[in-house]
Amino acid sequence: MAKTPSKRAETLGGYIVHGIPFPVESDPDSLAFLKKMAPIQIEQEYKITYLHSYGQDSPWFAGLTNKHLLATRDEKTGYTYATPRGHDMYTGDETTWIDITTRPARVHTFTVCYFGSEEFLPETPFVLALIEFDDVNTLLLTRLMGVDMDEVSLDWVGMEVEPRFLRNSKLKPTDVYFVPKG
Repeated sequence: MAKTPSKRAETLGGYIVHGIPFPVESDPDSLAFLKKMAPIQIEQEYKITYLHSYGQDSPWFAGLTNKHLLATRDEKTGYTYATPRGHDMYTGDETTWIDITTRPARVHTFTVCYFGSEEFLPETPFVLALIEFDDVNTLLLTRLMGVDMDEVSLDWVGMEVEPRFLRNSKLKPTDVYFVPKG
């Protein structure tokens, strides 16, 4: 039977602390200053690998990676979602995947974003649009590109558009965007 070590081995990994004040007197009252002591703060690098699953939405991202825009449909009611849903929100039934890549699509509405989250801030301003498709009941929120930002116009509402896909998928919803059809 192996004997456990009597002393834990020390390494220099992590951080090294120097000169933390502590009384050396044996007087019990000398510990009273500890209540007034400022908190010790330690700064150290922290790294984590996060494993994320798209779960039932995985086919949607696989479609984007392969230049296909997928939607889901409830087979009983025919209700079709432009954004993926594993189950119909009315019946609770499992939905089926359909390809809407080549369906006629139009700008339903849009806004110009002059501020965005940290990821999009370098790309501001950009146009965020809701896209409607023939025979699809919901809208797809995405970016509209290929339009002149100096000529923003309500004429864009109803404009026919078509999807474009990033050449190198990032497995994000921004892998697809829309441009004026032409």
